[in-house]
Amino acid sequence: MTTAKGTILVTGANGGLGSAIAQQVASKPEFSAYHGLYTVRDLTRADALASLSATHPHDILALDLTKLDSVRQVADEINTRVSAGRLPPIRVLILNAGFQDFGNQSWTDDGLDTVFAANYLGHWLLTLLLLKSIDKEEGRIIVIGSQSHDPKDPRNARTQAFDEPKYQTFVPDAAGFEAVAKGEWSSASEDPTWRGGFRRYGASKLFLIMMQHELQTRLNADPALNKVCALGVDPGTMLSGLQRLAPWFIRVLMFKIIYPFILYMNPDGPVRATSRSAGDVLEAAFAVGEGGNPPKDNYVDGKTPLETSEESRDAEKRAMVWKETIRMTGLKESETILANWQ
Repeated sequence: MTTAKGTILVTGANGGLGSAIAQQVASKPEFSAYHGLYTVRDLTRADALASLSATHPHDILALDLTKLDSVRQVADEINTRVSAGRLPPIRVLILNAGFQDFGNQSWTDDGLDTVFAANYLGHWLLTLLLLKSIDKEEGRIIVIGSQSHDPKDPRNARTQAFDEPKYQTFVPDAAGFEAVAKGEWSSASEDPTWRGGFRRYGASKLFLIMMQHELQTRLNADPALNKVCALGVDPGTMLSGLQRLAPWFIRVLMFKIIYPFILYMNPDGPVRATSRSAGDVLEAAFAVGEGGNPPKDNYVDGKTPLETSEESRDAEKRAMVWKETIRMTGLKESETILANWQ
């Protein structure tokens, strides 16, 4: 039987932000007694986790979020271990894994846009399946958001990605959602530049934030899960591996020369170290709300409360996206304990 305080699960744990979160969990006394579950797409490329403290109980699991069978297999393994008492309930589920194609568009074996599948669809299914193992008293689900989810965010003005009216709304209807899922909206054939990829990334983050709001509404109405919190954190512009497919001027000039200089000159400025953003994520994961109440459905930019986009707060659109996501994942009633999952 396990003696850990609870489980902290981080997806994409070998990336810049993910590995920084894992390092802080392993090294800080207030977190190190939790069991860490760190998922990576490829176990042979998990070098960033090799230096985790041996005194911190943890596992590194292979999880490919673009393959729903992989999501189901890993979730089943975790649920089985928690049910048997070999792993403590999930105190924090951090949906961190992220992929940005910068115009190098690709598709999954199921014919879905890779960015959509990796950032959103796999995370949605994983979350619904792992509700069986969530800590029902103090469980937290953390969505890693992005300014790209909101075309009206002033930070996006310099990108010019959303200047055209047709790109200022992501999903007008179910057909629009299908177009994003299949990579037909803002496709590389329509716009081969990095801006096309930035929009597809933004759409995937919008759906994650919609999931945060919609899931919290459904959790609140669930007698067994109404204490669980869904929260969102925008980690800001970081120096991480997310830019590996970017063109030279972004990957090298901006992220290896200009942004590191800005960060060096102003450590608390707009460019953030992954360690700083990791601290913000963990602070949100264990934060107590006003009056001691759970901080349900909060969204922060670093530490600053931020209202999510108008589209993400559209209840009818959220319900439509949820329904279409059920169809795409093939979720069945036996797979989740969420009462009003449909």
